[in-house]
Amino acid sequence: MDGQELESYIEAGKIAKQIKDYARDIIKPGMKLLDIARMVDDKIIELGGELGFPVNLSIDEIAAHYTPEPGDDRIVEGLLKFDVGVTINGYFADTAFSVDFSEDGKYKDIIHANEAMLENVMKKVYSKMEIMEIGEAASDVLEEWNEKNGTKYNLINSLSGHQVAQNIMHAGFSIPNYRNKDKRIIDETGFASESFITTGGGEIKSGLGGGIYKIDDWNKKPRDRDSREVLEYIKENFKTRPFCMRWLEREGFKKLRFIFSDLKKQGIFYEYPLLIETSGGPVSQMENTFVSGNGKVLVTTKD
Repeated sequence: MDGQELESYIEAGKIAKQIKDYARDIIKPGMKLLDIARMVDDKIIELGGELGFPVNLSIDEIAAHYTPEPGDDRIVEGLLKFDVGVTINGYFADTAFSVDFSEDGKYKDIIHANEAMLENVMKKVYSKMEIMEIGEAASDVLEEWNEKNGTKYNLINSLSGHQVAQNIMHAGFSIPNYRNKDKRIIDETGFASESFITTGGGEIKSGLGGGIYKIDDWNKKPRDRDSREVLEYIKENFKTRPFCMRWLEREGFKKLRFIFSDLKKQGIFYEYPLLIETSGGPVSQMENTFVSGNGKVLVTTKD
């Protein structure tokens, strides 16, 4: 891994850590998710980072892929997942935490269990480790936690960690949190260890679109002039990274609902569906980004 790539990963991680601290400080019960998202977007740019992907603010049984669009009135409540992406020169820091905003603190224990899983992964990582070892480290903790505390927290097996690369958030291999036999070596790359656990059965279904988009067809040109202008801006500024309507509003673009709908209908935009725990069980999420290279592993987003 060359020096510029490594330094970009490290700098992105430094900014992501500041964003997590900032989020923990500003997020309060009853606050609009849209206000949080706009403040986080502004803070990333203020700190010199690039918007890696739209901040996910998913609540309760929604595991991922929810970001507020202009006009969204949903507020902070329940079990909130805060998942943020920052890039420098396109290199990712991807990190997440969960917060209990219930009135009776009923999600405290599931969050602690999830934190313990990630802590164990951070203790176990080493240079040129096998993918399967991360699954063992995460599963060891969850199994022990359930046995010791009489809980029945389940992994969401279909959601996992992943390799990261320049301008590509999910690049190449996945990193399961369950026991597996994947002996591929992790080296000379960035990757995220990411676990989702739930009181539900652990299955995921797709819901409606959650406001996060990507370019699905890079060759097709829209007929509408305003749509072409938005598309060109996204290609130039966000490359292959996910984006949202809020970011274009921030830059002064108008008629965005029409434009996004138009580009979806033409197959140019793809909107990620909400990922929802099938049985309705609340979901906790924890994530940190790592860089393995030059004979060592760094946790770039560790608090």
